[in-house]
Amino acid sequence: MKLAQRRDYYAGALMMLIGAGAAVIGSRYQMGSLTRMGPGFFPTALGVLLALIGAIIAGSASMTAPAAADEAAMRPDWRGWFGIVAGAGLFIALASHAGLVPATLACVFVAALGDRGNSWKEALLLAVGVTIFGTLLFAYGLRIQIPMFGSM
Repeated sequence: MKLAQRRDYYAGALMMLIGAGAAVIGSRYQMGSLTRMGPGFFPTALGVLLALIGAIIAGSASMTAPAAADEAAMRPDWRGWFGIVAGAGLFIALASHAGLVPATLACVFVAALGDRGNSWKEALLLAVGVTIFGTLLFAYGLRIQIPMFGSM
């Protein structure tokens, strides 16, 4: 089995395991109905959906074509890893002190710079777009209690 096929198989199996675990734990809470959902409805539904997607990924692993390049010789992209981890860390650090807008802007900007194909202008444009969408969605649409600017 080629590396790409094995990786897809293991990723699908891991998704099935996490989804099944979430479904089992969520089913311990009251389910409710579709009109009056209980606390266990959403985690159980997401767990089942994740397990199904994992099964599709694992099942399709044997149907994929082998990769052209030798993936075993590829080195990890540390810039991408660092960008994603630093972006998430910035959001955690800034959200409670600086607010939703600066935290989202910093998170997306740093994470986008983790991709070598992005320039700083493209990363900034992406960060501004995601910040506008996220602010509209979370602050106005869902009314999440994070201040837009400054601390609570």
